Amino acid sequence: MEIIIPSLVLGALGLAFGIGLSLTSKKFTAAGDPRLDKILSFLPGANCGACGKAGCQGFAESLLSGGTDIHRCKINTENNKQKIAQILGQRLDEKVRLTAILRCNGGKKVKDKFSYTGFKNCSEANLALGGGQKECFFGCLGFGDCSKACPFRAIKMSEDFLPVIDAQKCRACNKCVEVCPKKLFFLAPYSSSVYVACSSLDPGKDTRIVCSAGCIACRACEKTCKYDAIHLIDNLAIIDYNKCTSCGDCVKVCPAKTIRIRQ
Repeated sequence: MEIIIPSLVLGALGLAFGIGLSLTSKKFTAAGDPRLDKILSFLPGANCGACGKAGCQGFAESLLSGGTDIHRCKINTENNKQKIAQILGQRLDEKVRLTAILRCNGGKKVKDKFSYTGFKNCSEANLALGGGQKECFFGCLGFGDCSKACPFRAIKMSEDFLPVIDAQKCRACNKCVEVCPKKLFFLAPYSSSVYVACSSLDPGKDTRIVCSAGCIACRACEKTCKYDAIHLIDNLAIIDYNKCTSCGDCVKVCPAKTIRIRQ
């Protein structure tokens, strides 16, 4: 027994040191790889951290060591991704370009249920009296956490206290999706222009009381769509972008003008 325990301890230490040396070796191999600078030249250089790595340098090193995927850099162009794939000797399937969409058109159309005097950010306001100062529980609080979080300055606040997304600048990095306490943002295909500017799950009559721009669950869009691309789910119109052709028929029949065309 006196021999077995020390042997097990030494074996465990040897295994731990071996793993550590292996990881260290991979890191230093990546850092000294002549392909590193070439890969960095095709990365955006934003160091936004959306890939989960410590900036573009960390992402490039992880690519060389096999620790991540090229598509993890959500803000890079498809052309640059293909060039990186060539450097790595990989075949890369092209992915659909995405852009952020805001599912709210309330803003000044929604009254405040109380005067909020706390910190002027959405995350703090959302904690105040169960969901913030707006009468619509699901609506945008208007303090611009998304705009502050966007590393590409693709979101600006309008005079209606609503985020406005510049789809040309948006790189679908997901920062706005993560930071919004109301979960009002989602990523949709850049080529699809139709979207539902509402997130309310309340019955239509209740939504209409607090917001003139909210979905009233009338099903007019659902009945009109020739492609079976939009359905009412939990009192809210939801678009299936795998079927939607952006024909705009649902936009024309929506009585509340909740379904909109992205400019």
